[in-house]
Amino acid sequence: MRVVQHFLKWIETARVSERAAAATALAQAYLNAELAFEDRYAAEAALTALLDDPSSKVRGALAEALSVSRHAPMQVVAALAADQPDVAAPILGRSPVLLDSDLIDRVAEGRDETQRLIAMRPKLSMGVSAAIAEVGSRDACVALVKNAGAEIAGLSFRRMVERHGADAALREALVQDARLPPDCRHLLLVQLGEALRAAPLVQALVGAARADKLTRDACTRASLTLIDAIGQNEHAALVEHLRLRGDLSTGFLIRMVAHGKIDFFGAVLVALTGQGEARIRALLSGGRDMAVGALLRKAGLAPHTRAPIMRALCVWREVARGKRVAGAQEVSWLMLHSLGATPGQAGPAPEAAELAGLLRGIHLDVLRENARLQAQAIAAA
Repeated sequence: MRVVQHFLKWIETARVSERAAAATALAQAYLNAELAFEDRYAAEAALTALLDDPSSKVRGALAEALSVSRHAPMQVVAALAADQPDVAAPILGRSPVLLDSDLIDRVAEGRDETQRLIAMRPKLSMGVSAAIAEVGSRDACVALVKNAGAEIAGLSFRRMVERHGADAALREALVQDARLPPDCRHLLLVQLGEALRAAPLVQALVGAARADKLTRDACTRASLTLIDAIGQNEHAALVEHLRLRGDLSTGFLIRMVAHGKIDFFGAVLVALTGQGEARIRALLSGGRDMAVGALLRKAGLAPHTRAPIMRALCVWREVARGKRVAGAQEVSWLMLHSLGATPGQAGPAPEAAELAGLLRGIHLDVLRENARLQAQAIAAA
């Protein structure tokens, strides 16, 4: 008790460096020494008095010393957490004394640096992560996504994409995060496409209408690539996301089948028909044409779309069984042929003309891609 009394008188005239060193020593003694009740009570009172020290260096030294202990006095920790950022940093960044409710309150205050420090804590609960996703600054959200020790709900990922998805730094962090749900990856692709479409340079070079078409095509191709990047257990979630956005168009389904995304096409049919996954998988892998046609009809696909899809399914079945070697180039040509839209044929029916144009475009895209890959292989040889 007397030592503490002497300390409280001494700090009134001591220099800043001396007070900072003393604050560290007192905090360590409080945390580590076996003190009698009265001495511990007095030491806690002295630590509380140091909160009023005019020097941030002294308060910062106190915060550093108390930041890693579960036994630090709560009222001192709470006051330090509310101090200026350089003082609060060690407390906000790692103190185990702070409860989730304390951290959420600090996030809600809206100070960018405070939010970022909390987002970088070694472990974060879903509740705190949700608060950062909902009201946190862009920098705080970037720090949260880069924090492998943070538990982040799918809804929180969506809120970050909705709020800051146009920011390149956050987009990059999100795309590299394996925890990101597939629907959020698709939203990022769409936002990137919209940003490119609205860019003044793009508008000036190709015009608004052309930019809109190029953006839609690019987003569709990116969505097909996304299908390959996710697990089969995530197909249903992505299908539902695309369905709610109205992106499950006939054109998208045709591209999907032409490129051999048959497992994902099956997940789409589950959503559109209400049939069981096992039944649809069996029909796609070996069902008779009449049964497959009935399935496609129940999914709402127009009559002129069914023949190309069934032709593609037939080819992909043979590929899966090892009876044939084929890719999107051959499959898209055969789908086009089933419409009567290849040279030497009378041509497609009027209602199928648009579909024939789409398939022709898919076929030309694949030809260009294959030619580019071949040129690269020749150059590397």
